[in-house]
Amino acid sequence: MARLRTFVALELSGGVKSRARVLVDRLRVTDATINWVQPENMHLTLKFLGDVQETDTPEVCRCVARAAAKVEPFEILFRGAGAFPSVGHPRTLWIGVEEGTEYLLELQSAIEEALHKDLGFGKEFRRFQPHLTIGRVKHSGSDGGRRLQELITQNAEFDANLSVVDEVVTFASFLSREGPTYQALDHAPLAGEAY
Repeated sequence: MARLRTFVALELSGGVKSRARVLVDRLRVTDATINWVQPENMHLTLKFLGDVQETDTPEVCRCVARAAAKVEPFEILFRGAGAFPSVGHPRTLWIGVEEGTEYLLELQSAIEEALHKDLGFGKEFRRFQPHLTIGRVKHSGSDGGRRLQELITQNAEFDANLSVVDEVVTFASFLSREGPTYQALDHAPLAGEAY
């Protein structure tokens, strides 16, 4: 039986993606080997579900829609470059969220709780940290690593624009040599009709 690699996320405004592209151009001048996220693939992940039976995805979408319907639309302001686990040892490069964090936490918690309670999906042990992933460091080397750290620090206040959150999208992810492609399985409006 077919399984789909599934996750729940927010799509971003064109303005945020455009500003993210500017930041990527600033950071890509180092010798570090980095897999950059293509602008069309940029999103803010709320919940990664892993491989889900294709026949179960409609119920996952309904569950996400019920949770999303309980939250009012809001705005998020993206600002600042950073890295996980730290700027000193960057593995994942990201843009942070300056405003709207409390609403994101409410939305993420509602979705995670519903998926756990209704469908038995496990909860994350780590605290949800809203961010927009822009790249993954494969190898930084000594000079590339130092230069990358400097550039991240220099862009700690990088203004990455505003995005209105009025829906949640459940995606299927397909991996290939060219990189991942995402297919929307469902768009669930915030404060919409409960299923």
